[in-house]
Amino acid sequence: MALDTQHRPAPAPGGGEAGLKRHVGVVGLLFASVGSIIGSGWLFGALNAAQTAGPAAILSWVLGGALILLLALVYAELGTMYPLSGGVVRYPHMSFGNLASFASGWITWVAVATTAPIEVAAALQYGTRYAPFTAENTVGGDTVYTLTALGYAAAVVLMALFVVVNAIGVRWFARINNVLVGWKLVIIVLVIAAFLVAAFHGENFSSAGFAPSGYHGVFTAVATSGIVFSYLGFRQGIELAGETDNPRRNVPLAVIGSVLLTVVLYVALQVAFIGALDPATLADSGSWADLSFANDFGPLAAVATALGLAWLAFLLYADAIISPGDTGLIYTTVTARITYAMARNGNAPRTLARTTERGVPMVGLVIAFVVGLIALLPFPSWQQLVGFITSATVLSFASGPLVHAALRKQLPDAVRPFRLPGGHTIPFLAFWGSNLIVYWSGWTTVWKLMVAVLIGFVLLGVFAATGGLKGRDLDARSGLWVLPWLGGLTLISFLGSYPEPAAGNTMTLGFVTSFLLLGALSAVVYVMAFAWRLPDDKARAYVEETLAEAAAEEDEVGSAH
Repeated sequence: MALDTQHRPAPAPGGGEAGLKRHVGVVGLLFASVGSIIGSGWLFGALNAAQTAGPAAILSWVLGGALILLLALVYAELGTMYPLSGGVVRYPHMSFGNLASFASGWITWVAVATTAPIEVAAALQYGTRYAPFTAENTVGGDTVYTLTALGYAAAVVLMALFVVVNAIGVRWFARINNVLVGWKLVIIVLVIAAFLVAAFHGENFSSAGFAPSGYHGVFTAVATSGIVFSYLGFRQGIELAGETDNPRRNVPLAVIGSVLLTVVLYVALQVAFIGALDPATLADSGSWADLSFANDFGPLAAVATALGLAWLAFLLYADAIISPGDTGLIYTTVTARITYAMARNGNAPRTLARTTERGVPMVGLVIAFVVGLIALLPFPSWQQLVGFITSATVLSFASGPLVHAALRKQLPDAVRPFRLPGGHTIPFLAFWGSNLIVYWSGWTTVWKLMVAVLIGFVLLGVFAATGGLKGRDLDARSGLWVLPWLGGLTLISFLGSYPEPAAGNTMTLGFVTSFLLLGALSAVVYVMAFAWRLPDDKARAYVEETLAEAAAEEDEVGSAH
């Protein structure tokens, strides 16, 4: 994940920016997004997707990329209008006010706070080659590698290291981050090429069935095997929108290009992985779902070793530390920034907005550390945590299409360096697609996510009851669409057929029925949000307030440095 090292001022109302250094070209923007997308997901995604969908996992990678591209296009317009740090939290505040921005902010915070732990889990799973950091276990019929006592102790140390580096040395880290991004790109291309050249067994694509679990497996793999998770870094090109010389051209090229390029890389990796497997290994496993081989705690490195490519296995074990460590460190920063943004929005205690003399939101960093370790308790493995993070992140992005539609009406004359064509079509499809991804993650993930959301609303109630809002309007009517949206999504998931076999869900709704019901829910909520958006004058006031807050933050950071 590429790190934005520039502290840029907030854009002026209407979309113009004040004093930005526009030195990032289209290539730099493209590779910032590509480097952000390639995290730990590719280290495990090929095996997990093959176990879930068989060779049809190729289709899962394409579908996942298409759904993420819809969301990315929506944020391309929002990000070029208002290139704000923590924009995912602040955009809903502009169009729907405090209730909606709190809900979006809390979900976003839960998503980013659990990302650093999953990167730690990824590094420790590959590190099992050298020490017993993880142990093989069966959970819900699936083989997963869960943290041992030694692994959890190591996780504590690594998470603490993220906090320390953020507190005293993140600027030094930023200087080498582009080198790390380049490393990640070289390694994934090298793995694809080496696998394809060393061995390719075409019979693997049909001997145990191309789609042994049918469409159910294809869609489940999208949400739970690390596929969507592997695309979620697309936002970096939008975060840098304020620093590119031609945002109208460069941002959509970078957003679309980065997703399409990584779709090609991930599909090629999936093909190379399946082709490189020894047919005897697949035959011994009996099915794709039961696929296993020696040292599959690090699947790509294990395949490389089996192919006699010891040098490649060594590089992969090294990358399993460098790549997740890079991403985990940055997401620790992001978690603290989201905490800070919610406090500046006025729907979290102002204490969370305090910074050190270095401009570091230390309270947010400590909270990120504690919550990250707590998250590893119910999700002690990469495989168990990935579905939760995918659903939480996509759910946090899902408000973007609704904001897009509302702002088109509230601020029709605002400068839009990139304007998404097609009216409501792409935003609605992006919203529907987001709900589908959450549903495909399965009831076992959805109910845990909704419990986390409820905890957030309880905290908001306590905050409001103790006078934390200080006379601020909750904007309840404009944010009321949040309740039927989350409630409807929970009910459909409970009645639905994911996961299969059932794990508390009733299996009442088939694929077509649930697909159409989610479409109907998406349409109802989309119309509700559009109809109940803030009045135009209040939306403009919130936009100006948000931009003023962002400008003040930049001044504070500038004086701190």
